[in-house]
Amino acid sequence: MELAIQIAFWSVPVLVAVVLHELAHGYTARRLGDSTAARLGRLRLNPLAHVDLFGTVLLPLVLIVTGSPLLFGYAKPVPVNFANLRNPRRDMVYVAAAGPAMNLGLALISAFLLHSLQTGQLPTDLPLTQAATTSLVAAMLTASIVINVALAVFNLFPLPPLDGGRVAVGLLPHGLALPLARLEPYGMFIIIGLLLTGVLGDIIRPVIAFILHALL
Repeated sequence: MELAIQIAFWSVPVLVAVVLHELAHGYTARRLGDSTAARLGRLRLNPLAHVDLFGTVLLPLVLIVTGSPLLFGYAKPVPVNFANLRNPRRDMVYVAAAGPAMNLGLALISAFLLHSLQTGQLPTDLPLTQAATTSLVAAMLTASIVINVALAVFNLFPLPPLDGGRVAVGLLPHGLALPLARLEPYGMFIIIGLLLTGVLGDIIRPVIAFILHALL
C-alpha cells in the first residue's frame, strides 16, 4: 500500500516534467524556424503524444521501487530539424537549453507553491479530508521539485545526445565541437555505462543536492 501511494505521488510530477520538457524544445524550435514538431502533431499537451513506455513509465517505476537516490525519466524526443533553424549553430543551443530551463522553471514554481502552502495561515482544526488533501499536495509538490531538478541536471550533462551535449557543441570552438558531436551515436551507451558504474551519479548528485537544498 505504501509503495502504491509513493508511486501515485511521483507519477503526475514525472509526467508533467517530461512532457513539458519536450514541448519546450518543440515550441522553441518553431519560434526559431523549424515547424517539424508542429507538422507531426507533437506540440500537444496530450501525454499520449509524448509518453515513452520505457523512459516515462518503466524507468521511473524501477527507480522508485528500488529506492534509487537518483530519479529521472524521459519522453519521446520532439523531432527537430536543425537545418531549418534560422541560425542552426546558435539556435541549436536555444532549442537544447529550453528543456532543462523548463524543468528548472517548474521546480521554482513548485517550490514557491510548497513554501506558500507550508507558511499559509491554515486553521488548526482542519477536517481530516482537507488535512489529507493538503498533505497530498505538499508531497506532490516536493516530488515535482525533486524530479524537475534531477531531470534538468541530468540533461545538462555535456554529452550528446543529452541537451547539455548539444549546448556544448553549439558553444565550443569548431575544433572541439566536431569531435564531441561525433560521439552522439554512442552517447546513450556511454551514459548508461556511467550510470551503471555510478560515475554519473557521483558527478551530478552533488549538483542536484545543492539546488534542492536551496529550494527546499
